[in-house]
Amino acid sequence: MDFMLNIDLKKLCEPIKYGDKIMLVGSCFTEHIGNALGDLKFDTLQNPNGILFGPDSVCKSLLSYVDNKQYQADELFYLNEVWNSWNHHSRFSYIDKEKCLDAINASQKKAHEFLMQADWLIITLGSSFTYRLTQYADTAKAPPAEELGEAVANCHRAPAAWFSKDLLAIDEIKDMLESSLKKLKAFNPKLKFIFTVSPVRHIRDGVVENNRSKARLIDAVHFICTKFESAFYFPAYELVIDVLRDYRFYDIDLVHPNYAATEFVLDKFALTCIDEPSQQLMQEVKKIVIARKHKPFQPETEAHSKFLHSYAVKAKEIILKYPFIDFKEELQYFSNGK
Repeated sequence: MDFMLNIDLKKLCEPIKYGDKIMLVGSCFTEHIGNALGDLKFDTLQNPNGILFGPDSVCKSLLSYVDNKQYQADELFYLNEVWNSWNHHSRFSYIDKEKCLDAINASQKKAHEFLMQADWLIITLGSSFTYRLTQYADTAKAPPAEELGEAVANCHRAPAAWFSKDLLAIDEIKDMLESSLKKLKAFNPKLKFIFTVSPVRHIRDGVVENNRSKARLIDAVHFICTKFESAFYFPAYELVIDVLRDYRFYDIDLVHPNYAATEFVLDKFALTCIDEPSQQLMQEVKKIVIARKHKPFQPETEAHSKFLHSYAVKAKEIILKYPFIDFKEELQYFSNGK
């Protein structure tokens, strides 16, 4: 007897492989995928603007990478004792204005150069809701006036009265995604796309509203995947909501998928989106990565020295076969145990 629904997961006709350059943008679930791929030594760059939830902010960020946009000081604003950008996550917020600007522009440049050579762009959309800046109270610390009415990627704990909240129409989402993919393909013709919809539920919007929001994203993404041969859909949302469909697979907030759920989704992602030789190599790489994290009780023992030496040999053997695998950190640890 089956105790869960089965989703017919179709393998990509030209799946991801080691050596491919992979950019990931979007919601916090993007970072689960990106961190897992990065730990396994895939060549990745994730969220150059920080976490983004809506298709409007995701598309705006991607086009800024294409254009290699460099931000100016007057595009920042001061709030809660730090300098911020409406287009960036708070990880780019700093007390020092120049440090904030430098961090943003360094990330922009890196994203432009990476995207130019990338093989894959993985986009995880989280919400159809958009927040627009409509007013501000303190003119001495206010954002630029020309940004009024613009959608923001992050509200930076500004007063709720500063924003209007709207649900993007399906056609709006389709149009912005289609326009962005055309420009991205013109910029990098070899680029391929994997879309996912985040299984993280935005309960603060309300349960019904969250479902409306997710439905619009799913509809728009499937429209894009039928229109572009280089665009594919990975059902992360359905794997959690429809296959696991149990609160034991969520963290204590009942919103975020827990470790078991995330690992389940990542396993399915590997099976459908990564080629078989790379899947086999992933297992070998994983052993080296786990060994690097080993914390010995008695680091001065001969047994630990042998442990370090054996894994140094294994890492070097992998590098000889696959020189694009970066085990620099691991080899340093295996050499001196630090």
